[in-house]
Amino acid sequence: MKIRNALLSGISLACLSAGWLHAQAPAPKVKTAQGEAAGKWIRDGNEKAFLGLPYAAPPVGNLRWKAPQPPSAWSGVRDATKFGNRCQQWHVWDDYIFTDAGPSEDCLYLNVYTPAAAKQGSKLPVMVWIHGGGFLAGAASEPRYTNPALVAKGVIVVTLNYRLNVFGFLASEDLAKEQGGHAGNYGFMDEVAALRWVKANIAAFGGDANNVTIFGESAGSFAISALTVAPSARGLFHKFIGESGAFFGSAIPMTAANERAKRDQAFVTALGANNLEELRALPAEKILEATQKQRGIGFSAVVDGTFLPESLQDAYAAGRQTHVPSIIGWNRDERAGTLSKDMTAEKWKAYAKEHYGAKADEFLAAFPANTDEQAIRSADDFTTNGFIAMGAWRWAEAQSKTGQSPVYRFRFDRPAPAEPLHPTGKYAFHSTELEYVFGTLDARQGATWQPADRKLSDEVVTYWANFAQTGDPNGNGLPKWPRYDKEKKLIHLDDPITVSPDTTHAEFEFLADEPAQAMR
Repeated sequence: MKIRNALLSGISLACLSAGWLHAQAPAPKVKTAQGEAAGKWIRDGNEKAFLGLPYAAPPVGNLRWKAPQPPSAWSGVRDATKFGNRCQQWHVWDDYIFTDAGPSEDCLYLNVYTPAAAKQGSKLPVMVWIHGGGFLAGAASEPRYTNPALVAKGVIVVTLNYRLNVFGFLASEDLAKEQGGHAGNYGFMDEVAALRWVKANIAAFGGDANNVTIFGESAGSFAISALTVAPSARGLFHKFIGESGAFFGSAIPMTAANERAKRDQAFVTALGANNLEELRALPAEKILEATQKQRGIGFSAVVDGTFLPESLQDAYAAGRQTHVPSIIGWNRDERAGTLSKDMTAEKWKAYAKEHYGAKADEFLAAFPANTDEQAIRSADDFTTNGFIAMGAWRWAEAQSKTGQSPVYRFRFDRPAPAEPLHPTGKYAFHSTELEYVFGTLDARQGATWQPADRKLSDEVVTYWANFAQTGDPNGNGLPKWPRYDKEKKLIHLDDPITVSPDTTHAEFEFLADEPAQAMR
């Protein structure tokens, strides 16, 4: 016992000493194209973090609603230990927690996380994260995205902010006149600017500019689907991962330029601005307040003819998207517990007859109700598909047909543990997978995790890191993940991980023929 206690004491002392040594070690430094920056050690000195690095000039004043401009150089050593401001937004969701100084138009900053030993010439794979939030909210400073466990797998992770809402996607007639007939998509342009910065600078951090994976969730996944057809993004990434979302459905609209220009001009007029000079002089708070009064997602992507020359559907049908390996998927219960509340088999059959009439039998073949339990599951599948999954499924199908590259499909099935914002503890809800992907389970407040959750998180992190390295998620003793484009099989991320054919294909095929009803 004395020997055991002595050994434990020695191990504890060694760990404390290692932490103390790194605390006393000089701050890690890096030379970027704009100047030298000093970051900080994280994870007991096993990783480095460089925070709040500007990838573009502040989009303020005359640069409001313009394409991002290159960042300015600085002299001396920049403090890169704190996050830059998040982009302008109001409080939307309670699970959006930030560790930056607050919202500002001066927000085009990114963060780089690297292994401790990474240096020029390491040529580590790079993963660039695009956060979600419906193009309304979100930032790279959210705890669930910080200090990612992916880095421990030999990956460099970059997280970034981009302009949101009216500041990122206004597409008025006046802006179109000023900018050669096209306007909008400034938030997407920010993401491209960040990727250009990565291409120019990531080697200094130990990354490989020719092995970049972009990945994102919700609006971030929608953004990635847009970047796959944006000419300006070509060659800036070599793989992508889309989690829960794509511009192939109606959850977040992508509208035609002429339709948006007229509507957005009316919004500008209501603000009392007679021209762009007056509009750019308005306080951000006034513009944001007017935007907040609109229902839903008022400002999003637009087919502007330049950044987005055509719709995703047209581009993919013709095979004009970027041909790179991909992972596409969503969560089992993206929207659940609403229509399914108090559902029975009898009620579900009545719902089918009321909403689908002569096609009720076809509907029930896709979404069966042989038992009350099955009816509840069908109702949750129906609302999940109508909300997010339909667009992601169409994306996976389109990429499989014309992408000329491997496609891997997943569904995250593990129910999240109960916590104040999701008290039932029985759904794999929208965004459930985030803390698993980043290995930041403890960032979710109030959740009690089981060993199985930590095991699954490590498996997901390893799949994602493998994919970033080689374009194939398999390896490291993980369950085999088949290619969806070849075998039409997907992986179910749960305890345990399983593989199955696409058993929900009939649901999507039915909804593809009934788009209006699919969103009821």
